Amino acid sequence: MTTETLSFTTEEFDYLRHGDTPLHMRLFRPAGAGPHPVVIDLHGGAWNKNDLTNCFPRDEVLASMGLAVAAIDFRHAADGYPTSLADINYAVRWLKARAGALGLDAARIGLCGQSSGGHLAMLSAMRPFDPRYGAIAPAPEVVADTAGSAAGGAGDESEVDAAMDASIRCVGMLWPVINPLSRYRHALRQRAAGAAWVTDMPESHDRYWRDEATMAEGNPVLALERGEAVATPPTLWVQGQPDIVHDYHDPDSGQDLNEPERFAHAYRAAGGEIEVLYVDKAAASSAAASFEPLGRFFLAHLAG
Repeated sequence: MTTETLSFTTEEFDYLRHGDTPLHMRLFRPAGAGPHPVVIDLHGGAWNKNDLTNCFPRDEVLASMGLAVAAIDFRHAADGYPTSLADINYAVRWLKARAGALGLDAARIGLCGQSSGGHLAMLSAMRPFDPRYGAIAPAPEVVADTAGSAAGGAGDESEVDAAMDASIRCVGMLWPVINPLSRYRHALRQRAAGAAWVTDMPESHDRYWRDEATMAEGNPVLALERGEAVATPPTLWVQGQPDIVHDYHDPDSGQDLNEPERFAHAYRAAGGEIEVLYVDKAAASSAAASFEPLGRFFLAHLAG
């Protein structure tokens, strides 16, 4: 089903299936001739709840600015880490393999995410060739189509490689949970102090991550501080203030930095380019404060 608006169209896909459960994608395509750069957008929800519909308000803004955007569902909650990363890695490869038919540019793909979705976007970008994340093989028809295209002269080896290449060009994050371990401990400390915002956050961590060792392994901050060899594409972090849920100090870090600046410091030290954009938290979910700067970032880094 395709729906037209003044500035973009939308189309629905089931990009992957686990047993009887399909994973959905809504693709927003801007008006005008392609191929368009495309951003894959990941919803938040403490790795436990919500779905692709939470991405739609910002995706409509990005599409109206000239970007294609693919909001996706992925496994979360009790399915546990790293199932989300496997689905996201597959979604990148799925779009690359079908880019020509969809009017997209396979060489100009970015990742975006909010809260826990921001964490997933960053971790996927840092580890595009991790065998655990790339464990879902491409559909047989994709391998056949890309191989046939290359052999017949209509494509080249890059089309075949796309079936297994989940690398992307840039990342945009909105108040990500960049350090699952420190946020877990932060929530427990705040619960002990009587903070109402904590609700069931520690239990959500437990359900998805299982234990602290896994929170430390699937952790962009600690991966950098461990000296792990990771990709460091250009990144924008949009952070509302004040925001005790995402912008806090980790007393175990040994640093006098809140988590956004701690990550930015480590990212730059690893050779990455990152901007942390602070906005008023009361307006953080608005187009002018967050979504339009995010769109300008993607347009700049996904330019032809």
